[in-house]
Amino acid sequence: METKTQFSVFLVNRPNVLTQVCRALAEARVNILAMTMMDGQEHGVLRLVPATAAKARGALKKMNAAFTESEVLLVEMPNNPGAAADVCEKLGANKVAINYMYCSTAGSGKAVGIFRVTNVEKAKKVLATKAKANRDTRVRKRQPAKRR
Repeated sequence: METKTQFSVFLVNRPNVLTQVCRALAEARVNILAMTMMDGQEHGVLRLVPATAAKARGALKKMNAAFTESEVLLVEMPNNPGAAADVCEKLGANKVAINYMYCSTAGSGKAVGIFRVTNVEKAKKVLATKAKANRDTRVRKRQPAKRR
């Protein structure tokens, strides 16, 4: 689990606008960890989490793109049914609101959930506690019982 900078880029709904942004990021050698695009009547919002925020920021500024930045939480989880629900449930039970989330997978059995939450530090503590409890449970299950 880690925090990263997410860019929300505001794009007009016209052909090749998304292409221009993706090309500018590619030319700046920006590796994108996760990305989602949402549309609206007049414009769309491209949300992306780059590996290096400075490179992405530079590329977006160079093309005069309208964007904002925010801190998001990247949570590695198993790529199976219920994994996102478990994270959401843990955050909700600890009074951490989720503004939005989306996921990225690479077919490796793992998924990364990108969570925009109201309190990043509290969310990190809550999820770190859960991760530690899960590790402790796995360790106890693997240890053979002592014979007397």
